[in-house]
Amino acid sequence: MALDRVPRRVGVVGYGRLGQSLVSHLLTQGPEVGLELVFVWNRDPARMAGSVPASLQLQHLAALGERHPDLVVEVAHPKIIQESGAQILRYANLLVGSPSALADPATEQQLLEASRRWDHAVFVARGALWGTEDITRLDAAGGLQSLRVTMATHPDGFRLEGPLAAARSTGPRTLLYEGPVRGLCPFAPRNSNTMAAAALAAPSLGFDGVIGVLVADLSLTDMHVVDVELRGPPGPTGRSLAVHTHRENPAEPGAVTGSATVTAFWRSLLGCCQLPSRPGIHLC
Repeated sequence: MALDRVPRRVGVVGYGRLGQSLVSHLLTQGPEVGLELVFVWNRDPARMAGSVPASLQLQHLAALGERHPDLVVEVAHPKIIQESGAQILRYANLLVGSPSALADPATEQQLLEASRRWDHAVFVARGALWGTEDITRLDAAGGLQSLRVTMATHPDGFRLEGPLAAARSTGPRTLLYEGPVRGLCPFAPRNSNTMAAAALAAPSLGFDGVIGVLVADLSLTDMHVVDVELRGPPGPTGRSLAVHTHRENPAEPGAVTGSATVTAFWRSLLGCCQLPSRPGIHLC
């Protein structure tokens, strides 16, 4: 069944593993759901050669307006959101695949201002975050006191920067970081997106209140493991609601993105196409 709401024309920014999967889905399944791929951009255009039709290759991101997209999907790197997110919103709704970019307050503010100015929505893909709606509902009801997200995988699956880049495994399982998500995102921009999505799902805690934990585990050669632990305030008896989810996401050795996350992102793309286009930042 074709989608009955805009956007219909979709551009993809980034052509790594996730971008390649989305482009393939859009080319093969897009027409039957009312979506048309109108461009693909990658920082290294050579990566698109032979797999993306030349007519769809966008050489300069600044020229995306010429393709008249309704939705631009970012699956590249947080820097793209920080550098070009506000400009993209001038022409289209934006689906952010690198929500760690929003840990930077200036970037979040720029996106909000551009969203309101141009009347376009900022959608954020939930990615590997399990239970997003439940977290949001509990937070809105004032029932969320703490939220902790732990991501563990083999050291080869991390792309770390700054002080974390020098971190070395000291045993079978090494704690690389534990603290506010805002402090982690700049140094693990490609490994903290699930945590960033959690911070957006729970605005009462946000990037400063949600705790992110990064663990290098030598035994996890073919999966990413995400544990989400939340707790509510104590009730009359002194006990509180506690939820713990454990998600094992198969992944190729050394891959940043797990297999199930690729599937979840396609569903997020379809989902945001069915949501009303209204200014602001919305998880999907």
